[in-house]
Amino acid sequence: MHENSKKVKMYWTLELASKLEDAPWPATKDELIDFAIRSGAPLEVIENLQEIEDEGEIYDSIEDIWPDYPTKDDFFFHEDEY
Repeated sequence: MHENSKKVKMYWTLELASKLEDAPWPATKDELIDFAIRSGAPLEVIENLQEIEDEGEIYDSIEDIWPDYPTKDDFFFHEDEY
């Protein structure tokens, strides 16, 4: 997000954000909403996307929308510990 973006009321969870993993990145807000609708994503995903303050930007990944999105590195663990 850009510094001049207003705070939005989006509420993301890992489960909701994961619905956008297969989105056609990079994508516009409208393309993401269209993808969410066509893929049967929960209404909360569509509502969150609609809340984005958008000026025709292209989003390269979920991190552009939800900066706190955990990466695969955040889930790294040693299987032999379990």
